[in-house]
Amino acid sequence: MEYKLKNVKEKDITKAILKSTFNMWMDILEVDVVIVGGGPSGLTAGKYLAENGVKVVILERHLSFGGGTWGGGMGFPYITVQEPAHEILKDFNIKLENVGNGLYVADSVEVPAKLGTGAINAGAKILTGIVVEDLILKENRVCGVVINSYAIEKAGLHIDPITINAKYVVDATGHDASVSNTLARKNKELGLEIPGEKSLWAEKGENSLLRNTREIFPGLYVCGMAANATHGGYRMGAVFGGMYLSGKKLAQLILEKLKRE
Repeated sequence: MEYKLKNVKEKDITKAILKSTFNMWMDILEVDVVIVGGGPSGLTAGKYLAENGVKVVILERHLSFGGGTWGGGMGFPYITVQEPAHEILKDFNIKLENVGNGLYVADSVEVPAKLGTGAINAGAKILTGIVVEDLILKENRVCGVVINSYAIEKAGLHIDPITINAKYVVDATGHDASVSNTLARKNKELGLEIPGEKSLWAEKGENSLLRNTREIFPGLYVCGMAANATHGGYRMGAVFGGMYLSGKKLAQLILEKLKRE
């Protein structure tokens, strides 16, 4: 068999990229939900929202999604997840090893790869290299995000951003809770206080994470480690059950809200 590719012109390559990009941006200028952060909770929430017909965009500042999962625990290529959150990973067809006492081990590369694939297959759009530098705030409600290129931010260039309108915005930015902190910092009259996360206590951190997953301001939800950071919860280390359950709970909360609209 002879292997030979069809000849293509450089200008056709560029045209294809530019046309597809323009069509994509025009399609996502208004969505149901913007999830800021493509980590474990954000990707999980994106899947469960999108498969229920919700128009979802996940914005990730880095060129890879998955948050810190890729590195496992201190660079060792495994993470842990406890019952019943392991059932969520089964939804994504992720292989699990039962190590007893309700604890499971999963490959730290397989997990983010399949979480991302699961969210995309469900219909969520993931954009990498995008930073959220501000929120759209109207009549005491968050109704969208102000975005720019991560490369522009890193270069320190003063280039104006663009926006995406959304019914709901989700802060899934992890330990920094950067979206919630931005809202509090720029709008002090709102009286929002973001205490940040406490030191590590796995049992406390995991369960408080679920309690803290909620709407903290009209139109703005928090999930994952951002939920604990906004409420002063504990850190929990390389156990991820709370992260996945937080993402699923968030999706259910927003779905209930959308049904009532």
